[in-house]
Amino acid sequence: MSEVKRDSEALTPRISLEQWRCLVAVVEAGGYAQAAERLHKSQSSVSYAVQKLESVLNMKAFSIEGRRAVLTPAGQMLYSRARLLLDDAAGLERAARKVSAGWESEIGIAVEVLFPTWLLLDCLNRFGQESPQTRIELYETVIGGAPEALRERRVELAISPHVPSGFTGEPLARQVRIIPVAHPEHPLHQLGREITIRDLRQQRHLVVRDSSSQRDRKTTTVEVAQRWTVTNMATSIGAACRGYGFAWLPEEKIRRELADGILKPLPLRGGSERYLQMYLIFADRESPGPGALRLAEIIRSEMETRCREWEEKGGCG
Repeated sequence: MSEVKRDSEALTPRISLEQWRCLVAVVEAGGYAQAAERLHKSQSSVSYAVQKLESVLNMKAFSIEGRRAVLTPAGQMLYSRARLLLDDAAGLERAARKVSAGWESEIGIAVEVLFPTWLLLDCLNRFGQESPQTRIELYETVIGGAPEALRERRVELAISPHVPSGFTGEPLARQVRIIPVAHPEHPLHQLGREITIRDLRQQRHLVVRDSSSQRDRKTTTVEVAQRWTVTNMATSIGAACRGYGFAWLPEEKIRRELADGILKPLPLRGGSERYLQMYLIFADRESPGPGALRLAEIIRSEMETRCREWEEKGGCG
């Protein structure tokens, strides 16, 4: 056998993507029967695929404990590498479809609710004028929602203050200013002095719920005895306007309420304002579609333009 032929055979995979997919499904679904249901296959075909994989590699990926298939140490390594392999294969297919179809027919974007809605809508409208046939799937997310959408590849692009592990984020030109507020007649405003954390703990805190499925129940601004956790920021703003509690809210979202005197910043000791840096994050930095690239360019451009305007009026946060 020639040297070239031996090298060619050595580089030819002996395990198919479908076999790797079966192994991953068994791990993530929790067993052979569940994996078969997820993959729309018979249990025997899933079992055979994994057994064939083990035979080719001459190692055991699972040990059977009772009725459960449990990963061996070697199996854990195989699962981790197989997960990456399947993700890469899926990414390659997506990139090929984008190249063959030109601009994407649909773009998913996850945006943290703290980001100014009016600015986002202006960006989407500008993009829509250039590519009217591209549908936009907008996910308005809170805390872990955008990172989760990126990891699950439900979106091509995200705007979030949280860059998940394995991704890179480009900081946008302007930070989001967040301030604690309450209705002018709220008890906290009747104290007539600087407010302490102890004062806050005696009042109801209005919080917007993390929109990710793996939400952290401790992601609150301050620990209090009374709390309302809501799904929508508009609900939190409405509750604060009615004097039902205090909340940390993005200034851009409550400019009208502040101007009308319905909400008033709380004079919190040690500084009442906070700033969050927003990042532009691609789900696939290596091969984003032309539409996603153009939308990101528009967002970047609009942010820089608005920031210059804000600087002229008194400062870009």
